[in-house]
Amino acid sequence: MELNIKRNEKKKALRLMIQGTHSDAGKSILTTALCRIFMQDGYKTAPFKSQNMSLNSYITKDGKEIGRAQGIQAEAAGTEADTDMNPILIKPSGEMESQVVFHGRPFAVMNAGAYRQDFFNLGLNAIKNSLHNLISKYDAVVIEGAGSPAEVNLNDRELVNMRVAEIADAPVLLVGDIDRGGVFASLVGTLQLLAEKDRKRVAGVVINKFRGDLDLLKPGLQWFEEYTGIPVVGVLPFIPDLEIDGEDSLVLNQYSQGTNLEGDLDVEVLAYPRLSNFTDIDPLRLEPDVNIRFVRKASAFGRPDLIVLPGSKNTAEDLHFLKETGLFDKVLSAYKNGTHIIGICGGYQMMGEKLSDPVGVESGIIEQDGLAIFPVSTVLYADKKTIRTEGPCAVSGYEDLTLSGYEIHMGQTLLSDAPSPFSIQKGTGEGYTKGHAMGTYLHDVFHNDAFRWRFLNRLRSKKGLQPIERSLFFRELKEREFDRLADHVRAALDLDRIYEIMKRR
Repeated sequence: MELNIKRNEKKKALRLMIQGTHSDAGKSILTTALCRIFMQDGYKTAPFKSQNMSLNSYITKDGKEIGRAQGIQAEAAGTEADTDMNPILIKPSGEMESQVVFHGRPFAVMNAGAYRQDFFNLGLNAIKNSLHNLISKYDAVVIEGAGSPAEVNLNDRELVNMRVAEIADAPVLLVGDIDRGGVFASLVGTLQLLAEKDRKRVAGVVINKFRGDLDLLKPGLQWFEEYTGIPVVGVLPFIPDLEIDGEDSLVLNQYSQGTNLEGDLDVEVLAYPRLSNFTDIDPLRLEPDVNIRFVRKASAFGRPDLIVLPGSKNTAEDLHFLKETGLFDKVLSAYKNGTHIIGICGGYQMMGEKLSDPVGVESGIIEQDGLAIFPVSTVLYADKKTIRTEGPCAVSGYEDLTLSGYEIHMGQTLLSDAPSPFSIQKGTGEGYTKGHAMGTYLHDVFHNDAFRWRFLNRLRSKKGLQPIERSLFFRELKEREFDRLADHVRAALDLDRIYEIMKRR
């Protein structure tokens, strides 16, 4: 009997859309939690976000690019991510311009006006098709909105909120962030700015990031329900130290900015303006004795044990930024004094002798000198390489390790005869190692536990510290965090009512 029920539910595909009163209200994390909860409850679940704007991306199994949040949500749901879960990804690349990634492939570089005018119909059709595909394949689809549904200046051609809810015929939960203050004003104001047909689609609200005595909040909840006629289906607590990948630059402010404590490993990450895929740093941040500092100006540069040059959406402009701010000279001086350096993707390109952009892929800077730590040069091309990679590591002292990750970059780096750090069986795994410097195109390199442990222990040994063995299993931690998030949200939401809301459709 249960198998027949599941088959019938699959035909209907339960749908729910999460919208928020503003950016960073908690839409992504609630969507992630519900993906995990529905999976735990036996539903084959998929996340969906029609259009995501982020410099943090995720590479699918077939080498396509989607927003990292949707990739993480798919992991929480226990399913394989694909481009139907995020058909449109917008990656800011310069002043007033962004690269539009369409179904996982670069489509065009556009400004906001051109995007609204020229891309709307194409995007709308793609959204309809992707939703149809997901609804036909899954038991439940959790849809995430973007920003606020009450952006009255944009709603005529919006592709992210109520128009998507209408296409999917999905009820909406509206999320408000009480930690910012004024949560009832933001919820009521948002509802009042919605068109009547859209307001009717809001089936419940969720108050997020609550700290304190719930009894003190209850009079406000009662007032809200009486005033709007919309139920509060949950008050989610503030969850400290939740270690699930963040999506955009708002999360950078949550990284440790503390001073280097006695005995800690001090890691400085160069925070150039177009820093991307900063989740490469997450496993380092979670190690017990590693202190991460994001450095944006030369005066903040200290005496780190490790310098990380992370990925960049515009390597040419960010290399120029390092020179303008004096960080370029600081890095070179530190390297000459023996400081370990690793460059990932765009950071690796900066560590070569030359960076050329002959056709203006990223900027008007045709050619510029790199840090010249490695005898390599990079030429930027319009074609983007996106692929998952896996294979043995060829760096001395790491030869017994197999590494996995992904590549996402534009351009080709030309190597000399010196050894490449990664000999990849699936993908190319280009990179370079020289003494205490390493460069690689492999994102998620530090997500490989054995590599990270050995790499950090070499730094500890150099500093006279004792090694730490098997300190953190990152993938196991992520799974535990998905479950911890689901436990908190399950306890705080009226799930019976939410299931009832979804099954009305």
